[in-house]
Amino acid sequence: MTSLRPIEVIYNIEKEHWVGTGFRVRNYFPEGRNLLERFSPFALLDYNAPFDFPPSGTPRGIGPHPHRGLETVTLVFEGAVEHHDNEGNHGIIYQGDVQWMTAGKGIMHKEYHEKNFYLNGGAFHLVQLWTSLPKKYKYTKPRYQEILESDIGQMDLPDDAGNIRVVSGSFRNISGPAKTFSPINLYIISLNSGGKITLNEPGAYNTGILMISGNAIINSKNCNHKDFILFENTDGSIEIHSEKESSKLLVLSGQPLNEPAVAAGPFVMNTKEDLRQAAQDYREGKFGTEKF
Repeated sequence: MTSLRPIEVIYNIEKEHWVGTGFRVRNYFPEGRNLLERFSPFALLDYNAPFDFPPSGTPRGIGPHPHRGLETVTLVFEGAVEHHDNEGNHGIIYQGDVQWMTAGKGIMHKEYHEKNFYLNGGAFHLVQLWTSLPKKYKYTKPRYQEILESDIGQMDLPDDAGNIRVVSGSFRNISGPAKTFSPINLYIISLNSGGKITLNEPGAYNTGILMISGNAIINSKNCNHKDFILFENTDGSIEIHSEKESSKLLVLSGQPLNEPAVAAGPFVMNTKEDLRQAAQDYREGKFGTEKF
């Protein structure tokens, strides 16, 4: 009988705050819990739980701002998000789509509600995740990946249990389309009532699950919407059973970077001197124009 992977902690963030005018989020880390080195390569997790925006005559969002040393990953469950950056990239992601932006050596970008969405209003539900780049790639050239729902690797689970969508990495024989700088398995699991799935992530990988909706029994523990489940770094299976209702889960599993990590504002680097340099470079205009 395969042993279950121990759960280190289950926690829920109730406090919400606004990022700009368009994102009402709960920050699970680093503010909710300092996991910067413990949970690398994952550096930040903001969850915009379902929220109904009324119609608006003006865009809601966040204006031009810098990043360095990290990647931003936005997963839309409801609503629509538009992106521009000063590398010339532009995209709109809708329900089921993912945007993966590599800041690398430095980029300016802005994110806001897509026009038809802010004019009409509606339900808005998403996750933004930051992943820290390995030291040797901190100053890599920026890039942008727009991943449509149709591009994402998908597998229906046996016995009408539900399905799994693979954004990056692989699950069994299904691979995700996102290109990453360190090994990252990023899955979206949808389970029907009574559905079950077993994961066998490498024991050395930092692994966690965010409950996006519903309720599930995870390794014998009752887990509810908005719970974050952090697993110990040891071998063992992760058994998920959506016993009484349907559920959706976001699985984050990545090879630890095993490097020093520091963060301040929009930068994730290896040393405080790196952070000071990033702030100075931004002030001196080395990240490029804010007009795009």
